[in-house]
Amino acid sequence: MTDTRRRVKLYALNADRQWDDRGTGHVSSCYVERLKGTSLLVRAESDGTLLLESKIQPDTAYQKQQDTLIVWSEGDNFDLALSFQEKAGCDEIWEKICQVQGKDPSVEITQDIVEESEDERYDEMSDSVQPVELPACEMGRLEDISELVNNCLVSPARKDKLAAALESHNYIKKLLNLFHMCEDIENIEGLHHLFEIFKSIFLLNKNTLFETMFSDDTIFDVVGCLEYDPSLPQPKKHREYLRELAKFREAIPIKNKDLLAKIHQTYRVQYIQDIVLPTPTVFEDNLLSTLSSFIFFNKVEIVKLIEEDERFLTDLFKLLMDDKTPDVKRRDLVLFLKEFCNFSQNLQPQDKDAFYKTLVSLGILPALEITLSIDDQKTKTASIDILTYIVEFSPSVVRDYTLQQANNTEEEQMLLNIVIEQMLRDRDPELGGAVQLMGVLRILLDPESMLASVNKSEKADFLNFFYKHSIQTLIAPLLDNTTGEKPLKEDYHTVQLLGLVLELLSFCVEHHTYHIKTCILNKDLLRRILVLMRSTHTFLVLGALRFMRKIIALKDEYYNRYIIKGNLFSPVIDAFLRNNGRYNLLDSAILELFEFIKLEDIKSLCSHVVENYGKILEDVEYVQTFKALKTRYDQHQDKLKERDRVSGSVGVAEAVVPSLLRTRYRREARQPDDEEEMWFNDEDELEDEAPLDAAQTHAHAHHALDAIGKIVEKKVCPSTETVNGPSRVLLSAAPAKPAHTDVQVSTPRLLNKGLVDYDGDSDEEEEGGGTSGSGTSGASEERDAKRPRLA
Repeated sequence: MTDTRRRVKLYALNADRQWDDRGTGHVSSCYVERLKGTSLLVRAESDGTLLLESKIQPDTAYQKQQDTLIVWSEGDNFDLALSFQEKAGCDEIWEKICQVQGKDPSVEITQDIVEESEDERYDEMSDSVQPVELPACEMGRLEDISELVNNCLVSPARKDKLAAALESHNYIKKLLNLFHMCEDIENIEGLHHLFEIFKSIFLLNKNTLFETMFSDDTIFDVVGCLEYDPSLPQPKKHREYLRELAKFREAIPIKNKDLLAKIHQTYRVQYIQDIVLPTPTVFEDNLLSTLSSFIFFNKVEIVKLIEEDERFLTDLFKLLMDDKTPDVKRRDLVLFLKEFCNFSQNLQPQDKDAFYKTLVSLGILPALEITLSIDDQKTKTASIDILTYIVEFSPSVVRDYTLQQANNTEEEQMLLNIVIEQMLRDRDPELGGAVQLMGVLRILLDPESMLASVNKSEKADFLNFFYKHSIQTLIAPLLDNTTGEKPLKEDYHTVQLLGLVLELLSFCVEHHTYHIKTCILNKDLLRRILVLMRSTHTFLVLGALRFMRKIIALKDEYYNRYIIKGNLFSPVIDAFLRNNGRYNLLDSAILELFEFIKLEDIKSLCSHVVENYGKILEDVEYVQTFKALKTRYDQHQDKLKERDRVSGSVGVAEAVVPSLLRTRYRREARQPDDEEEMWFNDEDELEDEAPLDAAQTHAHAHHALDAIGKIVEKKVCPSTETVNGPSRVLLSAAPAKPAHTDVQVSTPRLLNKGLVDYDGDSDEEEEGGGTSGSGTSGASEERDAKRPRLA
């Protein structure tokens, strides 16, 4: 059941001073190593993603409101709030915050008003602050203007007044006119002042000013002002790049003028942020947050405008799937789709879900089957990026599509096999595409991402599909390279690729049980992988060792028997001996493998290693692992010998009777009655007598069996009846002799007793006039005549 005490809604204050709902989840407080302190974590209720990770700062003012609300500020102009479902949860988190800050939990605000409301005081004073009087916009006053603008940045109230003055006097366009004049007369000093002025205007962080500067008629002039950085010997040529070198390609003609203008504006503003503006310092980083927001909302608007165009995406996919489309045109289409998917990352989860459903319905997955196989690096790289976007957001969509191909598509044309083939064929020396595709496969094969699926059988169906249709494609290069005692190919590209395959197979061993086990045992896969232990590349040797370590970690006896039968520790021992005690990662990894066997007490592997390699490893003395393994083995053997000795020395009757009493005839515990006490007392007396010889011991065993046999017969038929001999009840394998029928049971009181019921022995002893342990009484001889002897 979900803990509702910690259930919260996360809110953030937007630029319009309105609270935006950032999602519902569960809050916790714990130490985060990366932040070096106790932090508040909020994980989404729906998918467990991290909504908030906020370190509890010792000087941040946290405020508790209305018993279920905690409010605080993160940096400048970024307020957060947690709204709790229950008061108890709010109190728990509030106590943790107060504990970190050393405050009494009874307070409703953790810092003094004066300390925490510095910015609020500026807001309250903003009405009383005198408006900023801008100097006349003249070339001779540029230095004064630069100084004024720079001085206003230290106060939030002054920043607001300056932004209002710039906007009301249309001052930005006047400054840009001065820029043209300075550039025409090559007034370098004036151009340097204009650079400082516009850099400071960006740091005002005001959206209304950005809209003015980024309009079509002013943006290139703003970029021009930012070319004249005083710290550079020569001005940059950003305008030349944007106008002449940056070419806009229309994969599909865009008829919507607003969409076209928004695309151009977004590209140019992104260029200004990434290239033109100086890299902000730590203190200036938050001052450009509004610029990032401007780009963010532009991208969201572009995605929505494209989605609203009914014909645009349909025509794009039709052209993409057409066999007659030239490769260059198809590359432009794929690059457009990649940017389209990149922009969609800014959408809200529900909008993003609708976005990808639209792409899938239009046929993006069949299109990727084509574009992934094209022998063009840019097209292939962009296709991998698109597939990664889709799989990271919704792997179930790709799994469902793959399962639909099971019965109507040839194996080499299935999307999953195309992905594996492209991973294995990557020609990049650094295997960038192969690494990315391996990550895609890992997400698709991860059982944890299948748990929340609507399709409950998705996990079983997809894993069955993969191990039936795709696993052979994945392991093919590994099998081809390990046909002998050493790897056939040792070039860097091949071993890097085999390392990726091993990493994926190790993941499968850890997360898939039945399917990968069947594959390993049927294809003798571990033996082939251990051939790589003789590679000259240490990272590949470690990869093979890691694979075996994953198998042993499961402590599965099927795997253990497979390893023992195939003598598969031999390559590991060989590698250990070749390493010759060098203090390196390989040595440590091999030692850890045997240390694990010892600590987990895996008896079968322990015995195999000691019996087959004990002589070789007994000289290793710089660690105690192998000596401890031998000690553990000796302990096992001693226990086995002791067990055999005990089982051989105990008589048949002594072994059978207590076992029968403990298992088949056990009842609830009860207090012994008087006759049982007498019987136990008699037994105690026997201990003081002389030891019995073999014949007496044998007779005593018969005596005990006879008593048990009578009790069994009574339980089967409670009335007085003839006993046909207990040996048939207790030991069906005992040789039968003609049974006597002259022994009558006439003590129905014993039927009401528990299953111990030893009193029957006392009755017979009284008839014979001897004790229960006496081997010389007449009763003993009479019983021997009545009962077949045990073998």
